[in-house]
Amino acid sequence: MSDDKKPQADPAVEAELAGVPEDMIDLENASEALDDALAMLKNDLEAARQDILYAKAETQNVRRRLEKDVADARTYAATGFARDILSVSDNLSRALDAIPQELREDERLNSLVAGIEATARELDKVFGLHGISRIAATGLPLDPNQHQAMLEVPSADAKPGTVLQELQAGYMIKDRLLRPAMVAVAKKPD
Repeated sequence: MSDDKKPQADPAVEAELAGVPEDMIDLENASEALDDALAMLKNDLEAARQDILYAKAETQNVRRRLEKDVADARTYAATGFARDILSVSDNLSRALDAIPQELREDERLNSLVAGIEATARELDKVFGLHGISRIAATGLPLDPNQHQAMLEVPSADAKPGTVLQELQAGYMIKDRLLRPAMVAVAKKPD
């Protein structure tokens, strides 16, 4: 090859190599070392990308869990208060059930009975506004997720395991059990 066709070397590289004997300069090994270093850097970059993807996914999962926890806290914040107020509802129902029909028709007690009934309706309305609903029980098969069997009653008319009587009303708050219904369940007669 003629000198004018020879590739021109970078002057900075030539300056660095000045004074280094030619037999020490092994361009082939240097090229392989650079290729190895480049491959390592590419692997490190890919590992860093994967770590970033995993970190983003974990952050998103934590955010979702936190949002769900906050939503549950809002939805079920009144659970403790609701449980406490159920005894007030029970006592109000017992008071209404205890009033005999002749006293309901008495003019002197008519406004008292109407007031107690209005209070019970208002309490039911407030329960509804806050997602508190009464559990159906009588006539249904026993559901251990919603009913608590307090006693068994022999019955030839009802299928065993059927709720015959509700001893205490049960309630749900949204989709969670607030209090199970305490019930009497049919069993085969002796």
